[in-house]
Amino acid sequence: MDQLFNISLFASILRVVAPILLAALGGAICARVGLFNVGLEGMMLTGAFTAIVGNYYTGNIIVAVLCAIVSTMIVSLLFGYMSIHLKANVIIVGISINFLALGLTTFGLRAIFHTKGAYFDKNMVGLPKWNIPLIDQIPWVGKVLSGHSPLVYLSIVLVFALHWFLFKTVTGFRLIAAGENATASRSLGLRVAKLQYLAVLMCGVLCGLAGAQLSLGNVTMFSEGMTEGRGFIALVATMLGQSSPFGVAGASLLFGFMESLNFRLQGFSVPTQISAMLPYVMTLIAMLVFKDKSYLQEARKSNDSSR
Repeated sequence: MDQLFNISLFASILRVVAPILLAALGGAICARVGLFNVGLEGMMLTGAFTAIVGNYYTGNIIVAVLCAIVSTMIVSLLFGYMSIHLKANVIIVGISINFLALGLTTFGLRAIFHTKGAYFDKNMVGLPKWNIPLIDQIPWVGKVLSGHSPLVYLSIVLVFALHWFLFKTVTGFRLIAAGENATASRSLGLRVAKLQYLAVLMCGVLCGLAGAQLSLGNVTMFSEGMTEGRGFIALVATMLGQSSPFGVAGASLLFGFMESLNFRLQGFSVPTQISAMLPYVMTLIAMLVFKDKSYLQEARKSNDSSR
């Protein structure tokens, strides 16, 4: 038991949870304006692929992350245009984006890198690892909290920043008001569609960062469908956290712990088929015990407000 729950397990949690947390925060912002964004998986996958492409062509890690952000913002604009402007069903649009991203990244893998399945270059440099001064000298704590990529620390900062933005700023209050009652918000002169587009773009940025962390932080490669359901897990984390940044962070940590435990169990000769089920079993359990139906109302509300 001590060999299983050792320091390496807890050190990997922050690295594993970062993509889920970033995408879940994006989903939470969309939920606040009444948009049930099922397309988190596709946006993450797009960001992961374009981050590798940007790194491949430029060799600059900052440009690579920017490529991930821009590409996911474009995809999020597509989601917003169809959901907000064309009044399409947000769930169908989100599912379509997931399939579109899977197909485009698979095609791009063959067209750009001339390979199937996965692309890996041993000379490609991923995101740097930052050692936090003073903290890295503390026993146990230093090894858990220090030595992660900048996006891991950014995801933690964004939890506090988004909480402040949503509940302490005028724009944040307007975003929440637009999601709570679009008709009343319009009667007060708020541009609901503009606020929804702002939320969708912010979600795109966060999903781009999640994808970049996945392909350049956790590993330095891209494989077909490498998100492996993390976008859907992020969606459940958004639901479980009630679209609150702190609640989303807590739910994401739970799923991140289960995914880290999955990797550890594989080193103890546990069949991969069994250990790989842990994050998804936890997802199902979370959905079963999740008794608040307000998020389902959000999905219905998003359709009503888009009409």
